[in-house]
Amino acid sequence: MSGRFVGRTLARSQALQLLFQAEANERGVLEVLDGDYALSDGPLDDYARRLALGADEARPDLDAVIVQRSTGWSLARLNAVDRNILRLALYEMLRVDDVDVAVTIDECVELAKAYGTDESSRFVNGILGRVADDVEAGVDVVAAAREEARRRAEKKRRAEEAAAAEAEAASAEESAEAPAEAE
Repeated sequence: MSGRFVGRTLARSQALQLLFQAEANERGVLEVLDGDYALSDGPLDDYARRLALGADEARPDLDAVIVQRSTGWSLARLNAVDRNILRLALYEMLRVDDVDVAVTIDECVELAKAYGTDESSRFVNGILGRVADDVEAGVDVVAAAREEARRRAEKKRRAEEAAAAEAEAASAEESAEAPAEAE
């Protein structure tokens, strides 16, 4: 990729590389920056640092938005490049006021074409487009994603409780039948 990106496009590429390295090494971006890290083009741009650190700090909220929007896909099922492009783009869309949302989407679709799979650019564009539509309509996408995650967790908790109650009832039934069979 050397020489392909310049300006803020290069900064986004560098931020993506930092996010990817942090996730791959199960570390925070700050830890990556404090150690040895690799960039396809250097030196590290200040805007790249800002994006990577910001996206890393906001990761739980960004991941909630990603999970909510990628219907039928868990976060772990997404490929790491797509996941980190989405984090980067969502951070820029939701938290950086001086960049137009359409620019962020276009730039991150280009990153998906450069670093992702054949399907990455369409996937990234679709997720970001839906988020952009909601933001434009006045939806607090982070709050909506948090609420969706809370509902999902509550539903899972109730299902686990029901399964545990069924297992307990079956165990009690087996225990009640066992002495009768022994006689």
